[in-house]
Amino acid sequence: MPRPTFDQPFVPVGCAQCRALEKLDFEFTMAFQPIIDVPRGKPFAYEALVRGLNGEGAGQVLAKVNESNLYRFDQACRVKAIELAAGLGLARLPDCKLSINFFPNAVYRPETCIRATVEASRQFDFPLDRLMFEVMEGERVEEPEHLKGIFAEYERHGFTTAIDDFGSGYSGLNLLATFQPHVIKLDMVLTRNIDADPVREAIVSGIIHAASRLGIRIIAEGVETEAERDALLGLGIELMQGYLFARPEIGRLALADL
Repeated sequence: MPRPTFDQPFVPVGCAQCRALEKLDFEFTMAFQPIIDVPRGKPFAYEALVRGLNGEGAGQVLAKVNESNLYRFDQACRVKAIELAAGLGLARLPDCKLSINFFPNAVYRPETCIRATVEASRQFDFPLDRLMFEVMEGERVEEPEHLKGIFAEYERHGFTTAIDDFGSGYSGLNLLATFQPHVIKLDMVLTRNIDADPVREAIVSGIIHAASRLGIRIIAEGVETEAERDALLGLGIELMQGYLFARPEIGRLALADL
């Protein structure tokens, strides 16, 4: 998901704003794209992707996000994703997760800032253990220990944790050495044309080996061709996401009937 950029580092808000969340001055919705368990032929999860009310791309929405409203936007995204996914019946799909992107620099105290998520899950009857939170690797993490604390709190609530866009952005193996999520999502820069690129294949093979030893599952992003799918399956990656399977859709869970 594209991300906002700021001239100055974001300074998290205090806990008082967790208790009195102000409304954003713009509206948005969510599109959902499936992550497919390819051998089993069914969705493993649906990722919630921010969109404008008229289908505008994420970039147009994120252009309205700044230091002053990042916290509110992050919280609103969680609640909106849970509300819409519940309304579309995602909780009725056996073992299928809802994946939500979050901004670690918008989380002041994990145990407090998670309240809106927990309350939304209760309100919309969505199981907490079916939530997966993705931290975008491109989101600059100023304090890795802070992110480690966020992930520890999320695990305590039964959430699945993930690093998105692995292999791009500010970090990679350094971030993985600090903490180990349940899932890493390989960026499309690593999966694109992997069937015809021995360098990418070698790099991905190394990541698979390390992840296996650490007990981490891998999702391959940006899969667009059958050849890429088959090459990734040959390497042992079973979870994939990309236009080969389905594009993000508003108001519908594509492939939910598989």
